[in-house]
Amino acid sequence: MKIPKDLYYTETHEWVKVEDGIAYIGITDYAQDSLGEIVFVELPEENDQITQFSEFAAIESVKAASDLNAPVSGVIVAVNEELEDNPELLNEEPYENWIIKVEIEDETELNKLLNAEEYEDNCE
Repeated sequence: MKIPKDLYYTETHEWVKVEDGIAYIGITDYAQDSLGEIVFVELPEENDQITQFSEFAAIESVKAASDLNAPVSGVIVAVNEELEDNPELLNEEPYENWIIKVEIEDETELNKLLNAEEYEDNCE
């Protein structure tokens, strides 16, 4: 299981990478492995407001459907529309294929997330 050291994580298996006030958000390797073959991603809309730890999207796999929870609050500035036609990209490269980009409202919210070591403990 890959857990990059430079990301933040939620207990519900989302990751976030922050660059210049923009949060890139996706699902972890653990999440995609647990879900199995991902067949559909229900994406939110650009300019939607999201709130930390609230649902922002859903993923369906051959095994189950799962809601995704926002690691941070803010406004969605981009949605990875490539996932509509190729949801399996989340299985192939979960850390390369972000789901949404968010303009972060409050960077102190990152303090409520897990680092790589804490996330690894959470998965065990």
